[in-house]
Amino acid sequence: MDDSTSITLEAIHLLFSGDTELWAIIGVSFQVSTTAILISVPPALIIAFILAYADFPGRRLLISIFNTLLAVPAVVIGLTFYLLLSRQGILGDWRLLFTQSAMVMGQAALSFPILVAMGHAAFQAIDKRAWETARTLGANRIRAFYTVMKEARFGLLAALFSAYGRIIAEVGASMMLGGNILNYTRNIPTAIALETSKGEFSQGIALGLVLIILAFTLNTFLQYFQGKGHLSN
Repeated sequence: MDDSTSITLEAIHLLFSGDTELWAIIGVSFQVSTTAILISVPPALIIAFILAYADFPGRRLLISIFNTLLAVPAVVIGLTFYLLLSRQGILGDWRLLFTQSAMVMGQAALSFPILVAMGHAAFQAIDKRAWETARTLGANRIRAFYTVMKEARFGLLAALFSAYGRIIAEVGASMMLGGNILNYTRNIPTAIALETSKGEFSQGIALGLVLIILAFTLNTFLQYFQGKGHLSN
């Protein structure tokens, strides 16, 4: 048995043996990223809807800004929040640097433009008469908004899954804002970076498998919901 095979088998054993350290890292990742997404989704969808359905000065500029922010590297977001949260920064008094809260802030900032840009595209793909019809039938603005969201649900799900996949796998912002502290801020990508830099590949491969399984699961769910939608039509 060659070294690569033995390392892979050790990684699989680590993943399914209930290794405490490994699962603590996985738990931190999902806790931080899920919190960041839950914070980002409501305002992002509202902004995406406004950009798609309202007409106001500066609308095209805002759309361009959000599309540009899609290309901003995670490490730049991390550096920005690091400067804000450091002792000399504007938000230094909050003492959030190297905490999960700081990681949530960074990941929320990363996911926000993805949700807005992809959400805007999803809303634009829907016939505007859905909003107008709902309003004509007496629905208030909130109910009409939910009606449009239901029509755009597949595009919105794709935006949600894309944003979640991006932030749970990013390393730059998490490393700078969390500090990679074991059992507190060490998440999947920072642990992979640390373990591979030490030449310890088994834990890195095990955590990489978690990300692959997550990506497969998200895509499977999206395909399932899209399939159900086509069948119901």
